[in-house]
Amino acid sequence: MACMKLGSKSEVFHLDGHTWLCSTGLQSDVIIEIGETSFHLHKFPLLSRSEALANLTGDHSSENEKRCVLQLHDVPGGAKTFLLIAKFCYGVKMELTTLNVVSLRCAAEYFGMSEDYGEENLIAQTENFLNEVFGGWTDSLKALETCENVLAQAEELHIVSRCINSLAMKASTDPSLFSWPMQGGSDMRNPDGTVFWNGIRTSAKLHPVGEDWWYEDVSLLRLPLYKRLILAVRSNDMKPERVAGALMYYAKRHLPLLGRESSIESGNFAAPRSTISGTSEADQRNLLEELVGLLPDQKGVTPSNFLLRLLRTAMMIHASPSCRGNLEKRVGVQLDQASLQDLLIPNTGYLVETLYDIDCVQRILNHFMLVDHDDPTSNYIVDEEQMMEGSRFPTPITTVANLIDSYLAEVAPDVNLKLAKFQSLAAAVPEYARPLDDGIYRAIDIYLKAHPWLTDSEREQLCRLMNCQKFSLEASTHATQNERLPLRVTVQVVFFEQLRLRTSVSGLFFVSENLDNSRNLSGNLALARNGLHTEAGATHGRIVVDDMKRRVSELEKECLSMKQEIEKMGKTKLGSWNNLFRKFGFSHSKSKPGDPKASKPTDTKESPTSSAPLVNGGEHPNNESVE
Repeated sequence: MACMKLGSKSEVFHLDGHTWLCSTGLQSDVIIEIGETSFHLHKFPLLSRSEALANLTGDHSSENEKRCVLQLHDVPGGAKTFLLIAKFCYGVKMELTTLNVVSLRCAAEYFGMSEDYGEENLIAQTENFLNEVFGGWTDSLKALETCENVLAQAEELHIVSRCINSLAMKASTDPSLFSWPMQGGSDMRNPDGTVFWNGIRTSAKLHPVGEDWWYEDVSLLRLPLYKRLILAVRSNDMKPERVAGALMYYAKRHLPLLGRESSIESGNFAAPRSTISGTSEADQRNLLEELVGLLPDQKGVTPSNFLLRLLRTAMMIHASPSCRGNLEKRVGVQLDQASLQDLLIPNTGYLVETLYDIDCVQRILNHFMLVDHDDPTSNYIVDEEQMMEGSRFPTPITTVANLIDSYLAEVAPDVNLKLAKFQSLAAAVPEYARPLDDGIYRAIDIYLKAHPWLTDSEREQLCRLMNCQKFSLEASTHATQNERLPLRVTVQVVFFEQLRLRTSVSGLFFVSENLDNSRNLSGNLALARNGLHTEAGATHGRIVVDDMKRRVSELEKECLSMKQEIEKMGKTKLGSWNNLFRKFGFSHSKSKPGDPKASKPTDTKESPTSSAPLVNGGEHPNNESVE
């Protein structure tokens, strides 16, 4: 820490209660009162250095008064700083440091201690010392912190702006270009405590530091000064990522609720106000709103998980609607970068129906869809075949579809979740965004299990959100045994699975015929060279074909069994169901109703897989109508 000693005399001041006395042997002729403290001094040393004191004592002098009493309760820095002023006037040793130079500079201006009242007066000496302070990071930071005590005077003398500009310049510059002994950060200490810097023994460790080296130091500043510093570093063209990183560090340090677990599992989603340590809810709310306003606007600069934690905290402390809306919009712009756990925002109100805030996620998704439509670089128009086949690198819209389907599966067990709200969120994802509908099928199945009171009409309406043609083999297998689904949906699943298998078998027959023709047209040399490999390929093809045939036969038997079950439901409805089966093209010529080998539907009540679909990953995202 920089320091400078002024004066040469030994200590001549001593304290008696709340009174400072000067032991020079002469009776004091001026009394200066500052707060509860009084100073018994002499006019001549003070008048020779201070224009203001000379004017004040001149106004109070008279022949009848032996002592002049001045009340100066507005001295910058109070009695503590005036004691240093008095020592300077008497030539007593005093020390200028980064902790007292700002208040001394303001007090020197207050008393008019310019060069007109003595050479090397206090204004000049404090200014020279401040110029040295601004050359170092740590000293500039400490000087800025002390400005809080004399903020009005420090603003008038531009000390605050000079400190901030000094810090902003250093934070925006690569510290390796300078020989600054960094002492602020805790991670910059040398294990042995000392190194040599320019031949001087110091406790700071000089080594290359990261771009976040200044985050911890400036996080000690109060919000008004910190806000001005952030605005200053942004005006210096600092990278938005670094600005966002500094704001995140500051928020984590000063917003206690930001680090709290707020999930339903932890039971802390309705945190009481008493958990906000040290500061009131109003102060926390003001701090959060200010930080949100300082965050860079660029997409992807601030992580989505941090934005969602800010949003959850904003709801807990009842931040303004504009602040919450700002956060929802920021999350929506980069929703594809969010995770399911961060998206599970609990409802914190008292009059709420659902455990999680479904409406908030709906608004966030709407923001994403609006940006995805407007962004010319987004893959909004995607080839249908490419979407069906899947992409090695999923697009943002497919990622969001997976995320929303997983979210729906998480909130589906909530018995208070209304069907309309579930449908609205699921339908907000466009149909083309789901290469497979396994994810939405899983969410719908969980919702049906948690809401067994739904009518047949409501079940039919809910199942229109998924497309049976886009099921994987695992999802199709599960759906054919799922008694929670409407019967019409189960029939469709079986039909499309049969159609898919027949198409595959036809393709294999076509390949097999071409392979046989190719073998007949090949020469003896080609047969000798490739015969073994071709024969092995043909054998494998026949095995696959046989397996396909077996699967088709089993599916036809299942369809026949389902028809038999339907017939038992009533002879009056038999004609309409026969028309339905003829419409789908199911044949029962291979087996008869009395065939003992006909398979029966699996009873999913006893099957452990009926509680949730067994699909690939469980997060394949929405919404082609099932007719």
